[in-house]
Amino acid sequence: MLHRSIQLAVIDMAGTTVADDGLVLAAFHRALDDIGVREDVVRIRMTDYVVETMGESKITVFRALLGEEDDAQAANRAFERAYGELISAIKPLPGAVETFAALRERGITVVLTTGFARPTQDAILAHLGWHDLVDAALCPGDVGGRGRPYPDMILTSVLRFGVPDVRAVAVVGDTASDIAAGLAAGASIVAGVTTGAHDRDRLRNAGATHVLDGVADVVELILPS
Repeated sequence: MLHRSIQLAVIDMAGTTVADDGLVLAAFHRALDDIGVREDVVRIRMTDYVVETMGESKITVFRALLGEEDDAQAANRAFERAYGELISAIKPLPGAVETFAALRERGITVVLTTGFARPTQDAILAHLGWHDLVDAALCPGDVGGRGRPYPDMILTSVLRFGVPDVRAVAVVGDTASDIAAGLAAGASIVAGVTTGAHDRDRLRNAGATHVLDGVADVVELILPS
């Protein structure tokens, strides 16, 4: 299938279309403070895991780190609260808004996805004024709770917008989890961008079909010249 046949673009937020300047880790450390994790060695180990799993559902990450569901839920609430308090610092990455517009002008549906909970995703969209710039925005809670690396948000988008073939989907993200989700969904384009958590080698090793300098390069990749 040719790239010009793309009908749906599923694009990540933080690190791909949104520059948050390290706010994910800042909010994570605030969450650790709130739940009483003080030991430096433990905090370093946990931080390394957060970086390794960047892009995944945050509640899933806290479950892996803390084990107990109540602890994970408390940490996730603290994280979302902290991120919300820092949200005024986020800004669009270069070319993000123009990419949304160019794709939609050519009839391609644009869906934004995230590992954040719905209130945080909505707060980001409201802060940036993006609600009307894309066709939909999905979080793990919208699809039964399974975020990346599962393909659920992508496949939900396929079903919601009646895309007849998963090969008509392009997935774009900045993490290995984004790439894993796109490959699991069967998308024909699974592109990594180097503006976020994972570098070019990590994205390529994860199986990205393309590695781009930024989201602005998506237009040239997807649209016919």
